[in-house]
Formats: sequence, structure tokens, C-alpha cells
Amino acid sequence: METTHPKILIIDDDPFILDMYVIKFKEEGFEIDVARNGKEGVEKVHSFLPDVVLLDVVMPAMDGFDVMAQLKKDQETRPFRVIFLTNFGQKEDVERGFKLGADEYIIKAHFTPSEVVEKVHEVLNKSSLHDNK
Repeated sequence: METTHPKILIIDDDPFILDMYVIKFKEEGFEIDVARNGKEGVEKVHSFLPDVVLLDVVMPAMDGFDVMAQLKKDQETRPFRVIFLTNFGQKEDVERGFKLGADEYIIKAHFTPSEVVEKVHEVLNKSSLHDNK
């Protein structure tokens, strides 16, 4: 019996962040893909079909809030779990992220990569509990 690994798509334009999280999530047994801007991210959600999207806010081509709005209005992508992973941490930004349907909102500077992995596991566990009800 083949075990499926959770799939993570990271949408961020910072190569350092991408490299760091790709390594961390691969070490944890995740299947991972990346997109370097919002427009590419929306396209990859459709082709990669991730379990969780880690989404930055400030990016070229389309910001994270626009990506989120587009994912949530599309019937095919609406069910995906989305975690904002950004340094955009004003109260209004956090509220906007949750209002758009984010499962979590993580300020990069306040969390280690290991803590981000833990948050992803929590979101996946919550969604699998919810799916089993």
C-alpha cells in the first residue's frame, strides 16, 4: 500500500524563503512545489492540486490577497487549505486574510520553519477531522 505525502505549494517571490521551506518540508516528507508570483501560483494550484498553499502577500504579478480571492471564488480550488506566510502583519491585513478564507495567518518573523511545519500539520489534521464528520 502506497502512502501519500501531503502536497504543499509555496507561493513566494523570495528565493531564500522558497529554498529554506522546500528543504524543510522535504525533510518532513511532504511533496512540494513552488511558484514565484501570484499569477504562477494560481496556475500551479490547478495543475499540482496541493493539500495546503503557503501564500505570501507582497508579490509581483498578483498579490496574495488577490490570489486568495481568486482561489476561493473558483469552485475547483475553493476547498484547498491556505495559510498566509508573510511579514505583512498589521491587524487589518490579518483580518483581511481570515475574511478571505485563510486557515492560518503566520508572520514569517515570528515563526521558525519547524513551527510553520507544525502549523501545516495542524491545518491538515483539522481538515481531515472535518472531512471525516
